[in-house]
Amino acid sequence: MIIAPVACFITLAGFLTFYPVPDPPSGEMKIARDSISAASRNEAELYSCDLCNQAKELYDSALMVWRQENERFLYSRNYGRVADLAGLATRAATHATEGSVILKTNLRGKLIWQLEEVNLLLKKINTRFHSYPLNAEIRNRISKGKMLLKDSEIAFRNMQYLDAEKTLTESAILLKTSFEFADKDLRSYFRLYPKWKTWIDSTIAVSRKTGDYSIIVDKFSRKIVVYLNGEKVDEYTAELGRNWVGHKRLRGDKATPEGMYKIIKKLDGDSTLYYKALLLNYPNEEDTAKFRIEISRGSLPRSAKIGGMIEIHGNGGKGVDWTDGCIALKDREMDSIFKNAKVGTPVTIVGSMTNLLNALRR
Repeated sequence: MIIAPVACFITLAGFLTFYPVPDPPSGEMKIARDSISAASRNEAELYSCDLCNQAKELYDSALMVWRQENERFLYSRNYGRVADLAGLATRAATHATEGSVILKTNLRGKLIWQLEEVNLLLKKINTRFHSYPLNAEIRNRISKGKMLLKDSEIAFRNMQYLDAEKTLTESAILLKTSFEFADKDLRSYFRLYPKWKTWIDSTIAVSRKTGDYSIIVDKFSRKIVVYLNGEKVDEYTAELGRNWVGHKRLRGDKATPEGMYKIIKKLDGDSTLYYKALLLNYPNEEDTAKFRIEISRGSLPRSAKIGGMIEIHGNGGKGVDWTDGCIALKDREMDSIFKNAKVGTPVTIVGSMTNLLNALRR
């Protein structure tokens, strides 16, 4: 009889009707995959690394469970775990995207402020120490700091905020430590201001008493100031020795001396290489005494020479400190000072005519 097979077929058909084949969670997996892609587009690998990795691991686990379920008998498959893992991956990726957006926004704002601060610091360094003879190591650190600052600005414009933050941090450290060193050196130099002030007052007093000319050289501001009858009558821009900070110690140190001097000779024509020149009585007695003390203490070698031939001369206007210790003026300004000066005219050379605070305001 064929009743039994028919009955079995009907029973199987009924089973298939009430127990359909489980559908895989393709929709949930697509949502998870799209969420992970969105996280990647928002650079979550950089800014929300842990959450991004977690989302990828959950998605990979979902794929693995899916494959395992596919190996089971058709009607015994259960994709619930796959859907759960896909949902968890979606949530992790979404949080990674949100976190990345927030962190990037915050970092961008922070970098805008930091870039402004470091640029202000660099401007201060350039203003205060552009012509200040810092040692080669500090100059190199400043140059490297400038280069890193430029790199940071480029990375910022390209929205590479983490790279910008890294290079900006390095730049800030280099520039800040360089500024602190230079500032300490400058403040140490200006401790001599009380002595400079005494020399300045004495020089102006001589001009007032004699009714004649006196000259003061302000090294920090690169100015030569001319007085007549104790009143300022002229001011010129000067160029100095390349290592002008502090007093001249020996021949060849490229330093411009500091002290109270006098003109001992006026040179022009073939008698000078520098258009016109006013020769000063460097070294004076005080310079010679200091030099001998340094030799005796061993702070200078016994072979050292004190040097000489310090002048106010022409051929200036180069815009840099370039002399071996002399004070250089533009030729037309040299004409003016040469006309009024004479043998015996006082020439006082100081670090600054004002205290540090006022000197920095100029």
